[in-house]
Amino acid sequence: MIIVNDSTFDFGDGTGAVRSVVTIGAYDGVHRGHRAVIEQVCQQAEILGARSVVVTFDRHPATVVRPNSAPLLLTDLEQKLELLGATGLDATCIVKFDEESSRETPTDFVKRVLVDGLSAVRVIIGEDFHFGYKRGGNVALLRELGPKHGFDVSPIELIPRGDGVDEPVSSTAIRRALAGGQVELATQLLGHHFELRGKVVHGDERGKQIGFPTANVEVPRAICVPADGVYAGFFTRHNGQRYVCAINLGRRPTFHEYAEHSMLEAHLLDFDGDLYGESVRISFSHFLRGERKFESIDALKMQLKHDIEQTRSVSRA
Repeated sequence: MIIVNDSTFDFGDGTGAVRSVVTIGAYDGVHRGHRAVIEQVCQQAEILGARSVVVTFDRHPATVVRPNSAPLLLTDLEQKLELLGATGLDATCIVKFDEESSRETPTDFVKRVLVDGLSAVRVIIGEDFHFGYKRGGNVALLRELGPKHGFDVSPIELIPRGDGVDEPVSSTAIRRALAGGQVELATQLLGHHFELRGKVVHGDERGKQIGFPTANVEVPRAICVPADGVYAGFFTRHNGQRYVCAINLGRRPTFHEYAEHSMLEAHLLDFDGDLYGESVRISFSHFLRGERKFESIDALKMQLKHDIEQTRSVSRA
């Protein structure tokens, strides 16, 4: 296990010298549902005089146990740790998840991580939580093991989406929203704008040639991206400078008959400079329109002007 977000954390040796209120999960996206659990962890830890800890994994467990159908990630590990670190938790415990650990029984996981590693006094998880080999661990098993190891279990109800749809906030619902280009809904479910991170790379410079220079951002293939289209959002440089931007995510059909994959391009408003090689962040605030092929460059330029005006307008709202 690796402990982050609190380098001074002393977990003791499982004897109870230091106790922890713990929650466990993939925490992909660190969305509103996740933060509702974390809020309970922090509150209970304060009441019990314990440390608040989230246990998560160095990769999504599905990439190991079912790699052919593993979901694309809403956040990479670095971004997830940043989001968790901003919640008020005392520490985040990262557990390595590989082929060997995927075969670990739920009972052994509890003993190794919750008892010997964290001296858990209380475990707070969503009521649908499963863990361990073949997802054999659940709330009932935790309640059975708790008295033997000195911790109790507090399952909490999943929070509803709040938009009239009868399902809870979940990473799956957010991925579905992004797949439909519904970045406003993704923002509502996440509690923050969906963000992509990557490096600015050289492109064919067509945007610059027609008077609308863009930063081409290379995003890791394991990360979920919204549907192809044009969006308004924000571009954050490595030094923290933030700009409103118009985002094009797609295959640029006006210039290409066929492209193997979509490209992410951002036109920064009120910016003139060199961004090549920078690691940047792009967050999506509004869907503007779908991607389409234009009959001429002039028609495309006219539409791009409108996209930029609309981006500026919605960013002021």
